[in-house]
Amino acid sequence: MKLLTTTTAMVAATALGTAAFADGHSTLPLKELPDIAERDHWVPAEVNADGTLEAMQAVVGAEAVKFTGSLDKPIQIALIYPSSDTSDFWARNYLAMTKRLDQLGVPYETTEFASRQIEHSLQTTYANQVVQDKDLYDYVIFGPSELAVQADNISKLAAETDDLTTYVWAFHTPLKDMTAQPAAWFDFSSAAGALTMCDYMLERLGNDVTMAMNRGIPGITDNHRSGDFKACVEEKGNWTTVYEHYGEYQREGGFAGTSLILQSYPEAKIVHNANTAMAMAMAMAMAMGSVEAQVSVGKEKEIFSTGWGGTGLELDAIRRGELDATPMRMGDDVGAATAEAIKADLEDRAGELPFVFLGRITVAHDQMSAEEIDALEKEAFRFSGVGALQR
Repeated sequence: MKLLTTTTAMVAATALGTAAFADGHSTLPLKELPDIAERDHWVPAEVNADGTLEAMQAVVGAEAVKFTGSLDKPIQIALIYPSSDTSDFWARNYLAMTKRLDQLGVPYETTEFASRQIEHSLQTTYANQVVQDKDLYDYVIFGPSELAVQADNISKLAAETDDLTTYVWAFHTPLKDMTAQPAAWFDFSSAAGALTMCDYMLERLGNDVTMAMNRGIPGITDNHRSGDFKACVEEKGNWTTVYEHYGEYQREGGFAGTSLILQSYPEAKIVHNANTAMAMAMAMAMAMGSVEAQVSVGKEKEIFSTGWGGTGLELDAIRRGELDATPMRMGDDVGAATAEAIKADLEDRAGELPFVFLGRITVAHDQMSAEEIDALEKEAFRFSGVGALQR
């Protein structure tokens, strides 16, 4: 059941050129970055037509423009995602998507297929069920429990282009070997956030700076948040990193790492914390431990401390003068962008969209006024609301 929609094949033909994939997507990538052969996935710059991401980010950050078409009945959206876990990412982006659809004037009904992050096989069951009942749905949003594990399920859904338009949440790395690609991917990029933070820190603090790092857990997320940031400031600003501590995104790890840094590496005047953005109660755990270690010895005014993610806890620490800067996600962008993608599809404009959408990331810092920080927080959570969600 498709209502005034383009097919995924039409989307791909318009945006990406000649068809090659089973679902109609063109031959990817559109361009090649130097390390492409070393990866099993493409990065956004390799698959997005020039200007499409920036244009979509501008639309998402602007006031809603009403849907120009008409529908005989509400569109049907299936959501397969690990929303039973503690992270509020899924609930917030569900709220953002549905409230933006309301603003756009697109009638909809949703069916949620919830799981926990570890329930990989349950997501397979759900994917099979949606394919079996594909005539009941127009759109399916898949939030993979883990991308590689769920790649076949995504391809299975994406191949049903006559009935379904498939979107993926929480990943921005299309796997090269997928037999069918979804219509679009929606996420935030830790690598992009690291470069945004790098530019800010170099502009504010200059060159030849000594820092230490509270890293997270070895893996791709920390490689981007910590590794890309480190490489950027060292290459562009001749910074020196004297110590790297893996705090596992935990408050205790942040406290222990910072205590060691203060005692053994007094020359380090910056502590970079690579937080994880899980539920509000857990976000900033490592940075909070770092701040507590500084406060306990009266060093919070002497050390420049960073966080990651821009949660309410981080912003409160900035307001208190205990945290100096953090890359802040505009948290509701993923859900709002999905609503805008649906609207574009219904208006036969899907070819204007980026293949991979990345939510906006800016830097919140201690030189902002209270009013500026409040405004940034309201923008980030403009649909899902400031503060912890009621679960």
